[in-house]
Amino acid sequence: FLHEFLSFCGQSLHVKTPARRCCSSGTLKAWLPILSWLPRYNLKWLQMDVLAGVTVGLTTVPQALAYAEVAGLPVQYGLYSAFMGGFIYTVLGTSKDVTLGPTAIMSLLCYSVVGGEPCRAVLLTLLCGLIQATMALLRLGFLLDFISYPVIKGFTCAAAVTIGFGQVKNILGIHGVPQQFFLEVYYTFYRIPEARVGDVVLGLLCLAVLIMLTFMKMSLTSEDAPACQRVARNIVWGVATMRNALVVTAASLVAFSWEAYGHHVFTITGQTAKGLPPFRPPPTSDITPNGTVVSFREIVEGFGGGLAVIPFMGLLESIAIAKAFASQNDYRINANQELLAIGVTNIMGSFVSAYPVTGSFGRTAVNSQTGVCSQAGGIITSVIVLLSLAFLMPAFFYIPKASLAAVIICAVAPMVDFRVVVKMWRIHKLDLLPFFVTFLMSFWQVQYGIMGGVAMSGVLLLYNMARPRIKVSERGVLVMELDSSLSFPATEYLSHRLHTQALQVSPPRSVVLDCHHVSHIDYTVISELRDLLRQFKLREVNLIFSRVQPSVLKVLQAADLEGFRHSDSVEAALQMEAASVGIA
Repeated sequence: FLHEFLSFCGQSLHVKTPARRCCSSGTLKAWLPILSWLPRYNLKWLQMDVLAGVTVGLTTVPQALAYAEVAGLPVQYGLYSAFMGGFIYTVLGTSKDVTLGPTAIMSLLCYSVVGGEPCRAVLLTLLCGLIQATMALLRLGFLLDFISYPVIKGFTCAAAVTIGFGQVKNILGIHGVPQQFFLEVYYTFYRIPEARVGDVVLGLLCLAVLIMLTFMKMSLTSEDAPACQRVARNIVWGVATMRNALVVTAASLVAFSWEAYGHHVFTITGQTAKGLPPFRPPPTSDITPNGTVVSFREIVEGFGGGLAVIPFMGLLESIAIAKAFASQNDYRINANQELLAIGVTNIMGSFVSAYPVTGSFGRTAVNSQTGVCSQAGGIITSVIVLLSLAFLMPAFFYIPKASLAAVIICAVAPMVDFRVVVKMWRIHKLDLLPFFVTFLMSFWQVQYGIMGGVAMSGVLLLYNMARPRIKVSERGVLVMELDSSLSFPATEYLSHRLHTQALQVSPPRSVVLDCHHVSHIDYTVISELRDLLRQFKLREVNLIFSRVQPSVLKVLQAADLEGFRHSDSVEAALQMEAASVGIA
């Protein structure tokens, strides 16, 4: 039946239609990528998608619970945020590997903006989704290009340090530690004597097991081996892949056994809401503990710059992951369609009490390695999350916080990669400025770190525009070679160089301006060139343009510059100068 149904779908989508209907079909496929791969769906794909979906689902559940802790929300909100993406992305996504859900970075950003207030976190999700979907519809994905790689790396390194150290208090089992990073560091060390032995032992044991399983998975090879070795390898791979679920389950059983005998040895998650979240519009107001009603406008004003940072970082993280795995597995993605998928996921997620989500690198890697064949694997993952919400919430009461802390620390540890500092130093030292600005400011306020890094990158970009490199050589006359286009910030610098090296020397010198790298000029540059040509004429020397690109030459000729002369090569320009000197 499945084969017949898919065959019918394939025939119906490929039937010959008039040209206008074909265009409509292509447009529909562009907006609904599921129509491109569903007709080719088969039983083998279904088997692989189920396997991948189950594997990712067993990874998602413990991670979602742990990331809710990072966001400062009750643990069930992690699961509320983990299932909508699978359904939406199946229909709208263009990458077969990407899985949407809560991540460490988005959880940290969410906490920095809403401070662990569930109602405000849900409203933030709606607003982020609307911003992201609007960007997709207006084709504004290019704005993400202004967030440079040093800014991203500086932020992820700082976020990993902040998140990882923030879980040390849960490993130690201490309470009353402030959330601000520097105060958190101070009070964590100050209260070490209050550490609970049970939490410390369990937390360190969970960390050791997770690290061991991670290294075991990394040491596995894909080389051909006898059948018995392949079976053993597959078992080790499966156990290592589901290590988070296994460690949390084992720790919960240990905690339950102690609690059953009346010994409160571990700090456990405690009471959680049972069942599926209600489907309802997100709240547009909030009530403080003292009964004061906070209006929608006041909430949005309280979000501040986070309302711009969170949507952008969510898009950036997810698209970077999608591009990486598309390149690895030899297919292409549509960046604007990815924006739409994330935006709709967050909009719909806000109706089930989710906080903002994006693509997860770790779970996407598991998805890809398990051999997922289509976006349908996300549906299986979402079903597992829903089943956990429906039937396992009472069991989550006994999950030790130390085990969730171990899961988070192991998840964010690979994000701390300071080798990139060495690479930047070797390749382009100025890139270290936005990296360190972002890294250091993120410990103060996460969103300020990103804004500061972007601002520093913008300053460097504008500086390069205002100070183009000019190579000067002596060939009887001065030959000045520009290495980039000319725009209005560069006019004063170009004029200064020409004045100091040609016009203000004694005697004044002619200049050949080599423009073969210049592909664009604007009106301000034209105005400055008109004045420079006049200055050269007054001093009875020449300013000759060489190797001007056709598009630029057309603009220069249209400007009707008095005294404008150009040649196809530097040698021809030198001959023109020699001829003019001879005539003089």
